[in-house]
Amino acid sequence: MRLRVPVTAALAASLLLLSGCATTTSAPGADGQGDVPAPSDAIAAPGTVIGQGTVLQVDGEDPMLCLGAVAESYPPQCSGPAITGWDWDAASGQESASGVTWGTYAVTGTWDGTTFDAESSVPLALYDPMPIDDPLTDPANGGDTPRDELTSIQNGLDDAPVTVLSSWIENGYLFVQVIYDDGTIQAWADDTYGVDRVAVRSALRDV
Repeated sequence: MRLRVPVTAALAASLLLLSGCATTTSAPGADGQGDVPAPSDAIAAPGTVIGQGTVLQVDGEDPMLCLGAVAESYPPQCSGPAITGWDWDAASGQESASGVTWGTYAVTGTWDGTTFDAESSVPLALYDPMPIDDPLTDPANGGDTPRDELTSIQNGLDDAPVTVLSSWIENGYLFVQVIYDDGTIQAWADDTYGVDRVAVRSALRDV
């Protein structure tokens, strides 16, 4: 799973999608079998989804939805999938500088595996989301994989076939955030790294 890295503002407008390999191999030290085909980022959501991120547009280019890390420059720099149906005139809270317009939003729409089609948005400063309880963060459900093994898996995420927006170790698990997963990426992670080690979470959540 590949971590996005900051790019120049000109390059930030391009869509970074990583295609999956034909076969998989187990990570060093993993208990998985490597029998599940490698997934890709191109997993479409069946219905409406919501996500939080930065919408950024370079003059003359299409806007994009940055769901991962954003470089703290001015203007900011980031990369992400294309976002259609976006209208800056209908949005609020945006800034513009050096030919770049951006703002942070909770966006609702549809995801076809490559493009986010926006239906509505709320500036993050005004967004009050419902709390999400993740059962794997409950101490009663803690994992038993040693931290050094989880760290080893985390260090090898660059070799996996999908884009990783972020990853962190918590409560005995390695949490990995991707753009969207319908269970396909989780199944691959279980097979590759071993069950109850990697917990895949989607940045775009089903509504």
